[in-house]
Amino acid sequence: MKSVLCVAVLAAGLWTAKAKDVAGREIAPWQPGTLDIHQISTGRGNSALYIFPDGTTLLVDAGDLARKTPHHTPDRPDGTRPAGEWIVRYIRHTLRHNPRPALDYALLTHFHADHMGVVTDATPMSATGAYRLMTLAQVGESLRFGKMLDRGWPDYNFPRPLEDAAVKNYRAFLEWQSKNNGLKAERFAPGRNDQVVLLREPKKYPEFEFRNVGANGEVWTGVGSATRRHFPDLETVPRADWPSENPLSISFRLSYGKFDFFNGGDITGIPSEGFPQWHDIETPVAQAVGPVDAAILNHHGWIDSMNGFFVATLRPRVWLLSVWDAGHPTWRVWQRLQSSRLYPGPREVFATDLHPATREVILGLDKLASARGHIVLRVSPGGGEYRVVIVDDSSESHRVTRVFGPYPSR
Repeated sequence: MKSVLCVAVLAAGLWTAKAKDVAGREIAPWQPGTLDIHQISTGRGNSALYIFPDGTTLLVDAGDLARKTPHHTPDRPDGTRPAGEWIVRYIRHTLRHNPRPALDYALLTHFHADHMGVVTDATPMSATGAYRLMTLAQVGESLRFGKMLDRGWPDYNFPRPLEDAAVKNYRAFLEWQSKNNGLKAERFAPGRNDQVVLLREPKKYPEFEFRNVGANGEVWTGVGSATRRHFPDLETVPRADWPSENPLSISFRLSYGKFDFFNGGDITGIPSEGFPQWHDIETPVAQAVGPVDAAILNHHGWIDSMNGFFVATLRPRVWLLSVWDAGHPTWRVWQRLQSSRLYPGPREVFATDLHPATREVILGLDKLASARGHIVLRVSPGGGEYRVVIVDDSSESHRVTRVFGPYPSR
C-alpha cells in the first residue's frame, strides 16, 4: 500500500513539474498519464478534444452556424477560415507529440448544425466528390476517425426519418470513409462502458472509464450496464408531443480515479409549457450520474436546461459553458448555477465566448471565472486533482491567459 501511495505522490510531483502552465506562455504539451479536455472556441459551434491518459483521442462534436448575426460573437480566431479548418489546426497543434495525428474516436451528440455543421450549395466538395466538407466531415477527412459514434446509425429513423441535407451528407461521409479508410460506425448504446476505451495502454490505467449514460430517451440506471426507457412508446402519444432533436442527445460520464466529468450534449430538463413531463431527460440522467467534479452545461445553458435537480445532483466545482450566442446562458440558469441553496461550496463557471449583450442583461455575470478562450481541463495522473487553463482564442499563439486550481478531485 505504501509503495502505491509513493508512486501516486511521485506521479503527481512529476506532473506538477512537467505540466507547468504559465500565463503569457504557450500551453504545455499533453503528458502521458494526464487527462486533457479541450473545449475549443471557434465562435461558431461546439467542439471538444479529449486526450485520455494513454494518449487515446476522442472528438466530441464539430459544429458551425448556418449564418452569423449580431446575436453571435465574432469567429475565432477570425473569419478567414471555416470552423472545421480552425478545429483541425488546433487539434494538430495539440497532438504535436504524435507525428501522424489522427482521432481514435469521434462522437456526435446529436444532429444539429452547431454540433455537426451545415450543408449549402457553397459548402466545398471533398476531394473524392462523395460528400461536402461540412464541419464534422472536414475534420474527419483531414484527421481520419477510427470509430464514429452517433445516436442514429445505421438507419437514422428515430423518432422519425432524418432526411435533411446535413444528415444525408454525414451519412455519405460515413459510407465513403468506411469503405475506403476503415472507419467503423456504431450506434451509441446507453449503459455500456466498452464502446470508448483506452487503446494504447489500458492495463496501465485501470481507474479510467468512459460510461455511456443516455441517448434517444434510453438512460443508464447507474447499476451495471442496465438501462430503462424514459420515453413512452411514441406510437402511443400524439406526434405533436414527440421529442425534438435536443432531448435525444447523447450523454456520457468520464471517470479517472476520483475525478468525474459529465457531458450531456443538448439534453433538456424543463419541458415547454403544455408538453409532457417526460421531455425532462436531465432528471433521470442526473440520478444515474451523481456528483461530478466538472461538467459542461446542457444546451448551452438555454431556458429549457439545467433544472434544479440536475444542478443539485451533479454539484460540480467547475462548470464549462460552450457559448457564442447572446441568449446563452439564460438568467434563471445562471441563478441556479450560483445558488448555494441547490448545493453548498465554491463553484466556478468558465465560458468560451460570452456575448457582451448577455453581460448587460444578466446581473452577476461578472462572477464568471473566465468569459472567453479555449478552456482546457487538465487532470493529473491518477485523477487526484485538476486545473483549468484558459488559452487565447484570438490567434493561434496557444498562449495561456489564466490558470485556475489545482482543485482536489472528490
